[in-house]
Amino acid sequence: MKEIKKKDEKALVEYVGEKREEVRSFRFGTAGAATRNVRAIRTAKKEVARSLFELSSRKRGTTNKSA
Repeated sequence: MKEIKKKDEKALVEYVGEKREEVRSFRFGTAGAATRNVRAIRTAKKEVARSLFELSSRKRGTTNKSA
């Protein structure tokens, strides 16, 4: 979480794109095969959500002090 806060906006957008591609390839690349690491997609989705939250909070000009 702390490394997300340290990144600038451009790096966060690139990070979100990479993670979304990872989720997409995991979902469609292994559609017929047995998945090996089911936690990987869950953590990737959470990282996308955290990154998007950080981007939107920066655009609003607020920060989440409790996290």
